[in-house]
Amino acid sequence: ERFEAKIVGLPGTIDNDLYGTDFTIGFDTAVNSALEAVDRIRDTASSLERVFFIEVMGRYAGFISLAVGLAGGAEDVIIPETPTDIKEIARTIKDNIKKGKRSNIIIVAEGDEAGNALTVARKVKRLTGEDFRVAVLGYIQRGGTPSANDRILASRLGYAAVEAIEGERYGVMVGEINHEIVYTPFEQTYTIKKPIEDYLYKMIKILSG
Repeated sequence: ERFEAKIVGLPGTIDNDLYGTDFTIGFDTAVNSALEAVDRIRDTASSLERVFFIEVMGRYAGFISLAVGLAGGAEDVIIPETPTDIKEIARTIKDNIKKGKRSNIIIVAEGDEAGNALTVARKVKRLTGEDFRVAVLGYIQRGGTPSANDRILASRLGYAAVEAIEGERYGVMVGEINHEIVYTPFEQTYTIKKPIEDYLYKMIKILSG
């Protein structure tokens, strides 16, 4: 506004935390990269019969944690949007071990209020006595070849951005909600907090049992 620039924006962040679009460019690729690592760690966790706490990115939002947790069959997920109950996590692990589960995978968003994966793991061990391993995936989630979904999304949004420019529609971010192109004023993209889908969190809790 200060420079009277004519700008149309695209949502590019792996965190998927921008209001005005169901998915951001980069999110799907990051989830797939993290999921590949989780699948490999699951093999190790099963052979060692260990509890693994895997830290993924998401300092202020748990979208990556939820997606990776659901797709990877995690026993629990820890995200910034919900209070972390260490006792409940400990009970879940104990119950799973009693049922004969050979591995327990807990996905931890790096920005959770309870601390990082190592901090959470130490707290849980004090209650369970179970040995654990911690894996911090880090910047592996930010690189790599873009997924097909990300390429398609970027193409659709890029095309819509050109149409917006041709129509002299500026000061907006191009997004996609329910497979429909939408235009959101820049200010709303960062002043309105994008909510997580609560049912995904509940689904993980149910399926892990």
